[in-house]
Amino acid sequence: MCGIVAYIGEKPARDLLLEGLKRLEYRGYDSAGIAVLNGGLHQAKTAGRVRVLEEQIETDDSFNGSLGIAHTRWATHGEPSDRNAHPHGDQPDTGHGIALVHNGIIENHTTLRTYLSDHGHTFQSDTDTEVLAHLVGHFYQGDLESAVRQALNEVTGAYAIAVVCANEPGVLVVARKGSPLMIGVGSDEYIVASDASAIVAHTNRAIELEDDTIARLTKDNFRTSTLENVTVTPQMRELEVDLQQIELGDYPHYMLKEIYEQPQAIEQCLKGRLSPHEGRVVLGGLAEYVRELGRAHRVIFLGQGTALHAGMIGSYLVEELAKIPSRADFASEFRYRNPIMEEGTVVVAISQSGETADTHAALREASRKGAMTLGLVNVVGSTITRESDAGVYLRVGPEIGVASTKAFVGQVAAAVMLAAWLGRRRFLSPTEASSILEHLNTVPDLMRKVLQQESHIAEVVAKYVQRENWLFLGRGVNYPVAMEGALKLKEISYIHAEGMPAAEMKHGPIALIDKGMPVVVVATRNSQYDKVLSNIEEVRSRGGHVIAVATEGDESIRRICEDVFYVPDLPEPLQPLLTVVPLQLLAYHAAVLRGHDVDKPRNLAKSVTVE
Repeated sequence: MCGIVAYIGEKPARDLLLEGLKRLEYRGYDSAGIAVLNGGLHQAKTAGRVRVLEEQIETDDSFNGSLGIAHTRWATHGEPSDRNAHPHGDQPDTGHGIALVHNGIIENHTTLRTYLSDHGHTFQSDTDTEVLAHLVGHFYQGDLESAVRQALNEVTGAYAIAVVCANEPGVLVVARKGSPLMIGVGSDEYIVASDASAIVAHTNRAIELEDDTIARLTKDNFRTSTLENVTVTPQMRELEVDLQQIELGDYPHYMLKEIYEQPQAIEQCLKGRLSPHEGRVVLGGLAEYVRELGRAHRVIFLGQGTALHAGMIGSYLVEELAKIPSRADFASEFRYRNPIMEEGTVVVAISQSGETADTHAALREASRKGAMTLGLVNVVGSTITRESDAGVYLRVGPEIGVASTKAFVGQVAAAVMLAAWLGRRRFLSPTEASSILEHLNTVPDLMRKVLQQESHIAEVVAKYVQRENWLFLGRGVNYPVAMEGALKLKEISYIHAEGMPAAEMKHGPIALIDKGMPVVVVATRNSQYDKVLSNIEEVRSRGGHVIAVATEGDESIRRICEDVFYVPDLPEPLQPLLTVVPLQLLAYHAAVLRGHDVDKPRNLAKSVTVE
């Protein structure tokens, strides 16, 4: 949630900070603000998108100082408004000219607000962040780093912050706990940001701040230390993202760009990892744990939203290919349920960003209880990757669209490889493994065939786009695909949609079906095909209109469905990699036809780094 960017160096800060905010806007876009030191503290903030802020200050030279912080917000405490926008400052009139931006949640903000109010502080906003800014001001005695350290030692919750003070015009202080923050290292300059997208235009070298770490930066150097003021030496790494990957190019939206990048993303995910003729998967990240994983008695996949749907598919694959009992669970529920971690339990955390707060917390709980932990993550160096015992990087490239697409297929492809890797250490024969891996290698080209149907899918969507209630049905490994299709439609078109197992429809939801209601059914030829056809007949008998995702060559299904999207034939465990693509395009075109901002859906942000 929220995007932070800060700069200290020799360049004018305004344009650099605004550019960074635009690249981070997918993390939140309820409001935006900026603070720059230039002969004093100059601030501007407003509800709305970054472009509104840009219009306010584009001719104001006071924002051209060489030290500044900026923020684009996803609201948690307090409605989106000018007064709740960041940056926030310390006590008005009697303060020290402190400005602070924050990503995260200060859980004890009510107690701290009461304490500060009792000491004469008055507040201008409804946010937890302003409380932290006042707390820094409360402790300030001429040393900004010391004041931030004292304040953070009183705080409970998660944060990534950047702080400046008018009394120290050459100092930037940043810190993190539970929310991502990295420092891009340039020549006599530093660019601090929530992720690499705001940094790569200026440098490819960066430091990922660890939890409970503070950094004090000047334009010439920096120092990192713990909250206990113990100096630490951070590791520098080269960013794997380049500028071209995060540019929109000729596409109207990032979501459509990323849907079309999926074939290439799968190729990158699989590259160097498959040896089909040997029936072998090479996963270097698991090499040290062959014995432990070979003795796994249970595998639990954890995720939220789209990642959970990938985990549901992963649990099916592990049971099918590796014959290990497996399930998927909401990370947010797992950690609060006092989960039982038997010997031989492996917990797999799935997260595109590697920073999802619920998934990170659940991973920690599993580790505390003795489980072996793996991460299926896209972002190198992210928190979940650092805190897992081992893992598999997705390698699908940066994903900017809030509604996840290529990360989902990358997660599923990684789950296939993990299941086959485990299976070969148990009961999966070389012949069976070879067949699965050979078919997996064909997926990118088959995806390209599915994408050729985009115009047909758009025409079908246009017939139903004004309907406010949809059902998505699937069975077996395609049940999570139905869930994912419904989620995509909800996220970006704001149409109410439910995804469920096709058989569950008869146990209540069938009451929702009325004349003309769109019902999307994943009806590929697989072990439950005949059952799915029966479910389609049940929908039609109640007046529903069926849109089927079916296997190429299945002409008979046309007789019982209003519309059909075809996908090439694949073995059942691999079908989700293709069946999800028409549903992504369906949701995309529904949102476009309804006039919504596809890449910035209301109330959502890309990376959910707060609970």
